[in-house]
Amino acid sequence: MSDGIFIGGGGDGHGDAQHLLLEYANRHGLIAGATGTGKTVTLQILAQGFSDAGVPVFLSDVKGDLSGLAKPGSPDFRLHAPFVKRAETIGLDLTYADTPVTFWDLLGQQGHPIRTTIAEMGPLLLSRLMGLSDAQEGVLNVAFRVADEEGLPLLDLEDLQALLVFVGQNASDLSLRYGNVAASSVGAIQRELLVLENQGAAGFFGEPALKLSDMMRLDGQGRGQVNILAADRLMQTPRLYATFLLWLLSELFEELPEVGNPDKPKLVFFFDEAHLLFDDAPKVLVDKVEQVARLIRSKGVGIYFVTQNPADVPDGVLGQLGNRVQHALRAFTANDQKDLRKAADTYRPNPGFDTAEAIRDVGTGEAVTSMLQPKGVPGIVERTLIRPPASQLGPITARERAAIIAASPLHATYAERLDRDSAAEILARRAEDAAAQAEEAEAAEEAAAEQEREFRAARRYSGKQVARSSARTRGNPDNLGGALRKAVVKELSGTTGRRLVRGLLGGLFKGR
Repeated sequence: MSDGIFIGGGGDGHGDAQHLLLEYANRHGLIAGATGTGKTVTLQILAQGFSDAGVPVFLSDVKGDLSGLAKPGSPDFRLHAPFVKRAETIGLDLTYADTPVTFWDLLGQQGHPIRTTIAEMGPLLLSRLMGLSDAQEGVLNVAFRVADEEGLPLLDLEDLQALLVFVGQNASDLSLRYGNVAASSVGAIQRELLVLENQGAAGFFGEPALKLSDMMRLDGQGRGQVNILAADRLMQTPRLYATFLLWLLSELFEELPEVGNPDKPKLVFFFDEAHLLFDDAPKVLVDKVEQVARLIRSKGVGIYFVTQNPADVPDGVLGQLGNRVQHALRAFTANDQKDLRKAADTYRPNPGFDTAEAIRDVGTGEAVTSMLQPKGVPGIVERTLIRPPASQLGPITARERAAIIAASPLHATYAERLDRDSAAEILARRAEDAAAQAEEAEAAEEAAAEQEREFRAARRYSGKQVARSSARTRGNPDNLGGALRKAVVKELSGTTGRRLVRGLLGGLFKGR
């Protein structure tokens, strides 16, 4: 079928061929099965089928095997003969071909670095990433509000650490506005940030941030780009892995426009080790995933969960997965038997066999499948031999990977990390300005105190001088008072003085 991806044929060579119809490919899907039953090959052929149909793909390479998509398969491969036999059984003309691949790596070692900013990640996903309590998540929300109000861009971990220091220093004032901001909560968040930094998450936060359009490109032949996330080392920090993929889904949901029911998806997203998304996840997060899965298909995005057991996926999400490839599910315990029966009950039954027995008994490279049919009707469950991959089965060499990374047009865009002005720098400058103002105020206060001391000393000195001057005035005959008295005595002792005295005395006696 030209409007679908060929999955495989009947396990007995007589069953119906199974195709994933492109017009229903955005109604999501499930690839499940125990380890070693062929999930990786199924993921590989679906990714290559979407790429050939002009649909970009994003997938995570948990085991390091999917890099082989970048290279054609070869007749020299040890499984070539079995592949040829299987192709003949299901009526496939087996030819080998590669796919256009772009390698990505959150750690920046096996692909182009993937980065996002702290602000884009948001407090909800960061709280999930760090495993914060409700109280600590509340403090983190306060920190983000403060950053918005103060105009502090949050780009990397250093920015968030500096902001939390600011929040801790102003906890009393912030508590009056937003509720209790406990220093213990701030300290707990800082410790979790240190753990993230030690795990290598510091390289994930920063700029240049990932542009979703760079993951939705076509090559010169119209084939969709297959974006492979190196996740073998990332799986050592499963919470970071799950949070990143959930963030990517959220970004796709927020940024992509509504397209209704397209003829084929705009992007297909494979979420390997899907149980990591839901393990110990709070209800609000599970509800968020269910909402995104329900609504994102109207944006033209198909989500395919890859996991060992369908029971790993919550019922609210599982019910939205219309296209299913179920590899063998082993049943060794009572709980396993229960999960097996539960998985079988989700399929439209086939009168030709028991679904639960088929799921238990299918071999490697075989699966129980159900694909959406015209009008979106679930197809009858079938036992299917999965078609052989056209690309190389197994990884390419490190040298081949490095050559593909260097030749990518995205290499120049993401290779160098940017460090523009953000919260850490702004708060550092504020602290420096505050320190400088404090020094100036202290210097001015010291100068004022010195002037006061000098003024007091001057007053004491002036008072002593006045006291000495008064004393000299009273005891010195050469001063103005003494000179006046001396002149009067001299005048009275002279002729004029005697005449004046006689006149006065004579007048007095005459009067008497």
